[in-house]
Amino acid sequence: MERTPTRDNLTRPMRAVQLTEFGGPEVLKLVELDVPEPAEGEVLIRVSRAGINFADTHQRENAYIARRELPFVPGGEVAGTVERGAGELREGTRVVALTAGTGGYAEYATASAETTFPLHDELDDGTALALLIQGLTAWHLFRTSAQLREGESVVVHSAAGGVGSIAVQLAKPFGAGRTIATAGSEEKRALALELGADAALDYGVEDLTGALIEANGGRQVDVVLEMAGGRVFEQSLAALAPFGRLVVYGISTREQVQVSTGSLLRSSRAVVGFWLMHCLERPKMLREPLRDLFERAARGELRAVVGGTYGLSEVRRAHEDLAGRRTSGKLLLDPSS
Repeated sequence: MERTPTRDNLTRPMRAVQLTEFGGPEVLKLVELDVPEPAEGEVLIRVSRAGINFADTHQRENAYIARRELPFVPGGEVAGTVERGAGELREGTRVVALTAGTGGYAEYATASAETTFPLHDELDDGTALALLIQGLTAWHLFRTSAQLREGESVVVHSAAGGVGSIAVQLAKPFGAGRTIATAGSEEKRALALELGADAALDYGVEDLTGALIEANGGRQVDVVLEMAGGRVFEQSLAALAPFGRLVVYGISTREQVQVSTGSLLRSSRAVVGFWLMHCLERPKMLREPLRDLFERAARGELRAVVGGTYGLSEVRRAHEDLAGRRTSGKLLLDPSS
């Protein structure tokens, strides 16, 4: 039975998902823990929805960029209501927040006031969470890392995913010319076309380089947004035109690659890495882009694709579905079930 959220509940145990060992989805344990105490400059949030990210599956195996010490509660982002405020954030304010990588898979979570953002009434939790990590990532992939120029061709891999589905929609407003999406199923490719891609193809084709060039009218491409690694990275790099940029923001296949300085010199291509966590130390890189994303969504110019909502008790299935590529868009956790 769901508890009515009151201040008295803060002295009672809360439901949370905790890791006491690293491994597969089976290590995700539903437990009861004390409600966390916010530190100086932090807020306490009653969580209505938590975001699930592909990075969480890496973190679960201790294979993420930032290593974690056991035990911990996973989850890097939440939406909910402020229970204890800080700074200008008052109790009762509806917010979305970055939790610095942990703590989100729970009924209550703490977050820095610097990375907690008030929500407009017209934005639901799913939209807000889709625009937080995934939206900010897509925004910075174009603006900060690729520095997209007017009329350049763009390839968005995993275009039906959380980042990809937003990147496809931002490409043309940010100045892209031809936008090419890739996805692993006909249904996901159809979604990418619906969201604004000019072409959609299967990234699993044997000659991905040739397919990308063909989809761009026989010309090499200018910008590639890539999060798989392995052959997808290698064949996408080979499809880049001189002065093209391949921006890496994930390694979902866990397959590392090597790039020689000679190959970059001969081709005048660039490989750029992006990790959103580096923006946490620069609040301006969060607030202004997020405001832009929220305004676009409020005007109906940006559609957040929410792929499904799972209860805390279903968290293992959520990770299995995500790792098995059976989902599209943003996945959410409901801490009340």
